[in-house]
Amino acid sequence: MKWSGRAAAFWFPFLAFSPSLVLAQAAGEYPEKSIRFIVPFPPGAANDTLARAVGQRLSDRWQRPVIVDNRGGAGGVLGTTIAARALPDGYTIVLVPATHAINVSLYSKPPFDAVKDFAPISLIATGAYMLVANPSLPAKSVKELISLAKSKPGQLTYGSAGTGNATHLVGELMSSMAGIKLNHVPYKGVGPALAEVMGGQVNMMFGSISATNPQVKAGRVMALAVTSIKRSLAAPNVPTLDESGLTGFDAVGWWGVLAPAKTSPVIIRKINAEIEAITQNAEMRQWLQGQGFEPASGNPQQFARFLNDEIKKWGGVVKASGAKLD
Repeated sequence: MKWSGRAAAFWFPFLAFSPSLVLAQAAGEYPEKSIRFIVPFPPGAANDTLARAVGQRLSDRWQRPVIVDNRGGAGGVLGTTIAARALPDGYTIVLVPATHAINVSLYSKPPFDAVKDFAPISLIATGAYMLVANPSLPAKSVKELISLAKSKPGQLTYGSAGTGNATHLVGELMSSMAGIKLNHVPYKGVGPALAEVMGGQVNMMFGSISATNPQVKAGRVMALAVTSIKRSLAAPNVPTLDESGLTGFDAVGWWGVLAPAKTSPVIIRKINAEIEAITQNAEMRQWLQGQGFEPASGNPQQFARFLNDEIKKWGGVVKASGAKLD
Protein backbone atom coordinates (compact mmCIF):
# COMPACT_ATOMS: atom_id res chain seq x y z
CA MET A 1 0.00 0.00 0.00
CA LYS A 2 1.39 3.42 -1.03
CA TRP A 3 0.41 6.54 0.88
CA SER A 4 0.51 10.01 -0.56
CA GLY A 5 2.38 12.67 1.39
CA ARG A 6 -0.98 14.14 2.52
CA ALA A 7 -2.24 10.74 3.78
CA ALA A 8 0.99 10.06 5.61
CA ALA A 9 0.85 13.47 7.24
CA PHE A 10 -2.73 12.78 8.34
CA TRP A 11 -1.96 9.42 9.94
CA PHE A 12 1.43 10.26 11.45
CA PRO A 13 0.15 11.84 14.73
CA PHE A 14 -2.01 8.79 15.42
CA LEU A 15 0.84 6.38 14.70
CA ALA A 16 3.23 8.37 16.86
CA PHE A 17 0.96 8.06 19.87
CA SER A 18 -0.29 4.52 19.30
CA PRO A 19 -0.18 2.36 22.48
CA SER A 20 2.33 -0.08 20.98
CA LEU A 21 4.79 2.66 20.10
CA VAL A 22 4.40 4.38 23.46
CA LEU A 23 4.96 1.04 25.21
CA ALA A 24 8.06 0.34 23.12
CA GLN A 25 9.42 3.79 23.92
CA ALA A 26 8.80 3.30 27.65
CA ALA A 27 10.50 -0.08 27.54
CA GLY A 28 13.46 1.44 25.74
CA GLU A 29 13.97 3.97 28.54
CA TYR A 30 13.48 1.42 31.34
CA PRO A 31 14.18 1.81 34.22
CA GLU A 32 13.34 5.43 35.00
CA LYS A 33 12.40 4.96 38.65
CA SER A 34 12.76 2.56 41.58
CA ILE A 35 11.88 -1.12 41.20
CA ARG A 36 9.91 -3.06 43.80
CA PHE A 37 11.40 -6.51 44.38
CA ILE A 38 8.87 -8.59 46.31
CA VAL A 39 10.14 -11.44 48.49
CA PRO A 40 7.14 -13.52 49.60
CA PHE A 41 8.88 -14.60 52.81
CA PRO A 42 10.07 -12.87 56.00
CA PRO A 43 13.51 -11.23 56.24
CA GLY A 44 16.56 -13.27 57.13
CA ALA A 45 16.12 -16.57 55.30
CA ALA A 46 17.74 -17.73 52.06
CA ASN A 47 15.05 -16.10 49.88
CA ASP A 48 15.63 -12.71 51.46
CA THR A 49 19.44 -12.98 51.45
CA LEU A 50 19.48 -13.88 47.76
CA ALA A 51 17.03 -11.15 46.76
CA ARG A 52 19.04 -8.49 48.57
CA ALA A 53 22.29 -9.61 46.95
CA VAL A 54 20.76 -9.53 43.47
CA GLY A 55 18.74 -6.38 44.16
CA GLN A 56 21.80 -4.44 45.28
CA ARG A 57 23.69 -5.41 42.15
CA LEU A 58 20.74 -4.49 39.92
CA SER A 59 20.60 -1.13 41.68
CA ASP A 60 24.33 -0.60 41.12
CA ARG A 61 24.05 -1.43 37.43
CA TRP A 62 20.92 0.64 36.77
CA GLN A 63 21.65 3.51 39.16
CA ARG A 64 18.06 3.15 40.35
CA PRO A 65 16.87 1.91 43.76
CA VAL A 66 15.77 -1.74 43.85
CA ILE A 67 13.67 -1.99 47.01
CA VAL A 68 13.23 -5.43 48.57
CA ASP A 69 9.68 -5.73 49.90
CA ASN A 70 9.19 -8.71 52.27
CA ARG A 71 5.59 -9.93 52.16
CA GLY A 72 5.63 -13.24 54.01
CA GLY A 73 2.61 -15.42 54.62
CA ALA A 74 0.83 -18.59 53.48
CA GLY A 75 3.99 -20.31 52.29
CA GLY A 76 4.80 -17.55 49.83
CA VAL A 77 1.29 -17.24 48.42
CA LEU A 78 0.52 -13.82 49.94
CA GLY A 79 3.48 -11.94 48.45
CA THR A 80 3.25 -13.76 45.13
CA THR A 81 -0.43 -12.80 44.85
CA ILE A 82 0.53 -9.14 45.30
CA ALA A 83 3.03 -9.49 42.46
CA ALA A 84 0.50 -11.21 40.20
CA ARG A 85 -1.92 -8.29 40.62
CA ALA A 86 0.67 -5.53 40.20
CA LEU A 87 0.78 -3.24 37.17
CA PRO A 88 2.76 -4.99 34.41
CA ASP A 89 5.06 -2.05 33.82
CA GLY A 90 8.35 -3.67 34.84
CA TYR A 91 8.53 -1.87 38.18
CA THR A 92 7.34 -4.86 40.22
CA ILE A 93 9.20 -8.17 40.13
CA VAL A 94 9.09 -11.10 42.54
CA LEU A 95 11.56 -13.72 43.71
CA VAL A 96 9.99 -17.18 43.80
CA PRO A 97 11.51 -20.40 45.19
CA ALA A 98 10.62 -24.02 44.42
CA THR A 99 7.47 -23.69 46.55
CA HIS A 100 5.96 -21.67 43.68
CA ALA A 101 5.77 -24.91 41.67
CA ILE A 102 4.69 -26.98 44.68
CA ASN A 103 1.82 -24.68 45.69
CA VAL A 104 0.06 -25.36 42.39
CA SER A 105 -0.86 -28.83 43.67
CA LEU A 106 -0.89 -28.04 47.38
CA TYR A 107 -3.76 -25.53 47.26
CA SER A 108 -7.10 -26.58 45.77
CA LYS A 109 -7.99 -22.97 44.88
CA PRO A 110 -4.81 -20.88 44.65
CA PRO A 111 -5.44 -17.13 44.21
CA PHE A 112 -3.35 -17.00 41.04
CA ASP A 113 -2.23 -19.16 38.15
CA ALA A 114 1.45 -19.94 38.69
CA VAL A 115 2.07 -19.89 34.94
CA LYS A 116 -0.51 -17.68 33.21
CA ASP A 117 -0.36 -14.81 35.70
CA PHE A 118 3.39 -14.30 35.37
CA ALA A 119 6.08 -13.54 32.83
CA PRO A 120 9.22 -15.63 33.54
CA ILE A 121 12.45 -13.63 33.62
CA SER A 122 15.28 -15.85 34.80
CA LEU A 123 16.53 -18.42 37.23
CA ILE A 124 19.08 -17.02 39.68
CA ALA A 125 20.33 -20.01 41.60
CA THR A 126 19.71 -23.59 42.58
CA GLY A 127 20.67 -25.36 45.76
CA ALA A 128 20.66 -28.94 46.92
CA TYR A 129 19.06 -29.94 50.18
CA MET A 130 21.17 -31.81 52.70
CA LEU A 131 19.91 -34.80 54.64
CA VAL A 132 21.20 -34.44 58.18
CA ALA A 133 20.59 -36.60 61.23
CA ASN A 134 21.22 -36.52 64.93
CA PRO A 135 24.64 -38.10 65.62
CA SER A 136 23.01 -40.67 67.89
CA LEU A 137 21.07 -42.23 64.99
CA PRO A 138 22.45 -45.77 64.48
CA ALA A 139 22.77 -45.26 60.73
CA LYS A 140 25.82 -43.52 59.29
CA SER A 141 24.87 -43.72 55.60
CA VAL A 142 21.74 -43.63 53.46
CA LYS A 143 21.92 -47.37 52.87
CA GLU A 144 22.04 -47.99 56.62
CA LEU A 145 19.20 -45.50 57.12
CA ILE A 146 17.00 -47.29 54.59
CA SER A 147 17.75 -50.64 56.22
CA LEU A 148 16.94 -49.22 59.66
CA ALA A 149 13.71 -47.61 58.42
CA LYS A 150 12.55 -50.88 56.88
CA SER A 151 13.12 -52.65 60.17
CA LYS A 152 11.13 -49.96 62.02
CA PRO A 153 8.37 -48.79 59.63
CA GLY A 154 6.91 -45.45 60.69
CA GLN A 155 9.12 -45.14 63.76
CA LEU A 156 11.89 -42.93 62.40
CA THR A 157 11.01 -39.24 62.31
CA TYR A 158 12.01 -36.39 60.05
CA GLY A 159 11.36 -32.73 60.57
CA SER A 160 10.55 -30.10 57.97
CA ALA A 161 9.92 -26.38 57.65
CA GLY A 162 6.20 -27.09 57.37
CA THR A 163 3.62 -29.30 55.67
CA GLY A 164 3.88 -28.96 51.91
CA ASN A 165 7.24 -27.21 52.15
CA ALA A 166 10.00 -28.50 49.85
CA THR A 167 11.83 -29.87 52.91
CA HIS A 168 8.75 -32.00 53.60
CA LEU A 169 8.21 -33.21 50.05
CA VAL A 170 11.86 -34.11 49.44
CA GLY A 171 11.45 -36.50 52.37
CA GLU A 172 8.31 -37.95 50.79
CA LEU A 173 10.15 -38.41 47.50
CA MET A 174 13.01 -40.22 49.22
CA SER A 175 10.59 -42.44 51.16
CA SER A 176 8.75 -43.34 47.96
CA MET A 177 11.90 -44.18 46.01
CA ALA A 178 13.41 -46.13 48.91
CA GLY A 179 10.20 -47.99 49.78
CA ILE A 180 10.22 -46.87 53.41
CA LYS A 181 7.82 -45.14 55.78
CA LEU A 182 9.05 -42.17 57.81
CA ASN A 183 7.02 -40.17 60.32
CA HIS A 184 6.84 -36.52 59.22
CA VAL A 185 6.98 -33.81 61.92
CA PRO A 186 6.31 -30.29 60.58
CA TYR A 187 7.73 -27.13 62.19
CA LYS A 188 7.36 -23.43 61.50
CA GLY A 189 10.59 -22.95 59.62
CA VAL A 190 13.95 -24.62 59.03
CA GLY A 191 15.47 -23.16 62.21
CA PRO A 192 13.08 -24.83 64.68
CA ALA A 193 13.25 -28.13 62.80
CA LEU A 194 17.04 -28.12 62.77
CA ALA A 195 17.12 -27.31 66.49
CA GLU A 196 14.93 -30.36 67.16
CA VAL A 197 17.25 -32.59 65.12
CA MET A 198 20.23 -31.32 67.10
CA GLY A 199 18.32 -31.92 70.33
CA GLY A 200 17.31 -35.43 69.33
CA GLN A 201 13.56 -34.79 69.35
CA VAL A 202 13.44 -35.90 65.71
CA ASN A 203 15.88 -38.18 63.94
CA MET A 204 16.62 -36.26 60.74
CA MET A 205 15.59 -33.59 58.27
CA PHE A 206 16.27 -32.12 54.85
CA GLY A 207 17.43 -28.52 54.91
CA SER A 208 19.25 -26.04 52.73
CA ILE A 209 23.01 -26.45 52.73
CA SER A 210 23.42 -22.87 53.93
CA ALA A 211 21.39 -23.75 57.04
CA THR A 212 22.65 -27.26 57.75
CA ASN A 213 26.33 -27.24 56.78
CA PRO A 214 27.50 -24.99 59.65
CA GLN A 215 25.92 -27.44 62.11
CA VAL A 216 27.57 -30.37 60.31
CA LYS A 217 30.96 -28.68 60.62
CA ALA A 218 30.27 -28.02 64.31
CA GLY A 219 29.47 -31.71 64.87
CA ARG A 220 25.91 -31.06 66.04
CA VAL A 221 24.40 -33.10 63.19
CA MET A 222 25.83 -35.56 60.70
CA ALA A 223 25.43 -35.22 56.93
CA LEU A 224 24.18 -38.31 55.12
CA ALA A 225 23.58 -37.04 51.58
CA VAL A 226 22.67 -34.16 49.31
CA THR A 227 19.69 -34.24 46.96
CA SER A 228 21.26 -32.95 43.72
CA ILE A 229 22.36 -35.33 40.98
CA LYS A 230 25.92 -34.00 41.37
CA ARG A 231 27.80 -33.30 44.57
CA SER A 232 27.54 -29.77 45.92
CA LEU A 233 30.60 -27.54 45.69
CA ALA A 234 29.68 -26.30 49.17
CA ALA A 235 29.88 -29.84 50.60
CA PRO A 236 32.01 -31.88 48.19
CA ASN A 237 32.63 -34.73 50.65
CA VAL A 238 28.93 -35.48 51.12
CA PRO A 239 27.59 -38.13 48.70
CA THR A 240 24.44 -37.66 46.66
CA LEU A 241 21.30 -39.76 47.15
CA ASP A 242 21.87 -40.98 43.60
CA GLU A 243 25.29 -42.30 44.63
CA SER A 244 23.78 -43.78 47.77
CA GLY A 245 21.47 -46.20 45.97
CA LEU A 246 18.50 -44.04 44.95
CA THR A 247 19.38 -43.93 41.27
CA GLY A 248 18.21 -40.82 39.46
CA PHE A 249 17.29 -38.90 42.60
CA ASP A 250 17.50 -35.20 41.75
CA ALA A 251 15.54 -32.61 43.72
CA VAL A 252 16.94 -29.17 44.30
CA GLY A 253 15.71 -25.90 45.62
CA TRP A 254 15.71 -23.06 43.14
CA TRP A 255 15.09 -19.34 43.01
CA GLY A 256 13.93 -17.32 40.03
CA VAL A 257 12.46 -13.96 39.12
CA LEU A 258 9.01 -13.36 37.66
CA ALA A 259 7.10 -10.27 36.56
CA PRO A 260 3.34 -9.83 36.24
CA ALA A 261 1.86 -11.26 33.05
CA LYS A 262 1.76 -8.86 30.07
CA THR A 263 4.94 -7.09 31.11
CA SER A 264 6.67 -5.88 27.94
CA PRO A 265 8.96 -8.54 26.41
CA VAL A 266 11.51 -5.77 25.86
CA ILE A 267 11.62 -5.09 29.60
CA ILE A 268 11.72 -8.81 30.39
CA ARG A 269 14.77 -9.21 28.13
CA LYS A 270 16.46 -6.21 29.72
CA ILE A 271 16.07 -7.60 33.25
CA ASN A 272 17.10 -11.05 32.07
CA ALA A 273 20.29 -9.67 30.55
CA GLU A 274 21.18 -7.89 33.79
CA ILE A 275 20.57 -11.00 35.90
CA GLU A 276 22.65 -13.05 33.45
CA ALA A 277 25.52 -10.61 33.85
CA ILE A 278 25.20 -10.62 37.64
CA THR A 279 25.16 -14.42 37.99
CA GLN A 280 28.12 -14.78 35.63
CA ASN A 281 30.20 -12.32 37.63
CA ALA A 282 33.11 -14.11 39.37
CA GLU A 283 32.60 -12.32 42.69
CA MET A 284 28.88 -13.09 42.70
CA ARG A 285 29.45 -16.74 41.81
CA GLN A 286 31.91 -17.07 44.67
CA TRP A 287 29.42 -15.50 47.05
CA LEU A 288 26.60 -17.77 45.88
CA GLN A 289 28.70 -20.91 46.26
CA GLY A 290 29.82 -19.80 49.71
CA GLN A 291 26.15 -19.61 50.69
CA GLY A 292 25.44 -23.12 49.38
CA PHE A 293 23.87 -21.98 46.09
CA GLU A 294 24.80 -22.93 42.56
CA PRO A 295 24.60 -19.99 40.11
CA ALA A 296 21.92 -20.39 37.44
CA SER A 297 20.55 -18.28 34.64
CA GLY A 298 19.13 -18.81 31.15
CA ASN A 299 16.63 -17.02 28.97
CA PRO A 300 12.94 -16.49 29.83
CA GLN A 301 11.83 -19.37 27.60
CA GLN A 302 14.16 -21.79 29.36
CA PHE A 303 12.88 -20.66 32.75
CA ALA A 304 9.28 -21.16 31.55
CA ARG A 305 10.04 -24.74 30.51
CA PHE A 306 11.87 -25.40 33.77
CA LEU A 307 8.90 -24.10 35.79
CA ASN A 308 6.45 -26.32 33.92
CA ASP A 309 8.66 -29.37 34.50
CA GLU A 310 8.87 -28.57 38.23
CA ILE A 311 5.09 -28.21 38.50
CA LYS A 312 4.64 -31.66 36.94
CA LYS A 313 7.31 -33.29 39.11
CA TRP A 314 6.10 -31.94 42.43
CA GLY A 315 2.46 -32.45 41.52
CA GLY A 316 3.03 -36.19 41.64
CA VAL A 317 4.87 -36.00 44.96
CA VAL A 318 2.15 -33.83 46.54
CA LYS A 319 -0.54 -36.24 45.36
CA ALA A 320 1.31 -39.26 46.75
CA SER A 321 1.90 -37.50 50.08
CA GLY A 322 -1.72 -36.47 50.51
CA ALA A 323 -0.60 -33.00 51.63
CA LYS A 324 -3.18 -30.20 51.23
CA LEU A 325 -3.34 -26.59 52.34
CA ASP A 326 -6.22 -24.13 51.99
